[in-house]
Amino acid sequence: MGKGGGCVSSKNKTSKSSNSAKHSINVPSSTKNLKIFIVFYSMYGHVESLARRIKKGIETMEGVEGVLYRAPETMSEDVLVKIQAPLKDDSIPEISLPSDLVDADGFLFGFPTRFGCMAGQMKALFDSVGNLWKEQKLAGKPAGFFVSSGSQGGGQETTAWTAITQLAHHGMLFVPIGYTFGAGMFDMDMVRGGSPYGAGVFTGDGSREATEVELALAEYQGKYMATIVKKLVHG
Repeated sequence: MGKGGGCVSSKNKTSKSSNSAKHSINVPSSTKNLKIFIVFYSMYGHVESLARRIKKGIETMEGVEGVLYRAPETMSEDVLVKIQAPLKDDSIPEISLPSDLVDADGFLFGFPTRFGCMAGQMKALFDSVGNLWKEQKLAGKPAGFFVSSGSQGGGQETTAWTAITQLAHHGMLFVPIGYTFGAGMFDMDMVRGGSPYGAGVFTGDGSREATEVELALAEYQGKYMATIVKKLVHG
């Protein structure tokens, strides 16, 4: 048509279609083996102990695999030696590229608290995924958290809920465990980490290890997340 006509050129139509596809919500295929990435940072091994039990819980569900990844270390070797951080297990790889996160059907992120927020190493990982945020590559993917803190008032809840902003900006779905763990959530006979936000461990001065109750909650969280991921994919 001439000037002022209502037709849209084929070039413009292609551009709009391309832009729509670029920001489409990522829906996992229902035919593949589902993967939940357990991405964590652990300096002294407490969060790692939870991560390993979470993987065990995930893999009790048929057709779902738990994959362990470390957030890259940001401290120098000299500093790690001075603070007596143990060597990390090389069998668990670091996330090499932020784009690797796109392959997951769901996530469980684990980290120690730093004054009520996630540790800097995990924050650095989130800060590196700007391109994924720009294209909303993680939108629609479910995610949860598990944490460690040094004391009972040290951030078992705040460390998780201050991390929810990361998920919101990516359009991800926060999946807390609530009180679905049952009576164990109300046990007052022992010191126990964890909250409705997710599994947790108290470390004290660093010498305290996760108890079987704390590890059981972590295992349950893995199984619970696997159940949610399967529901989202298969209905």
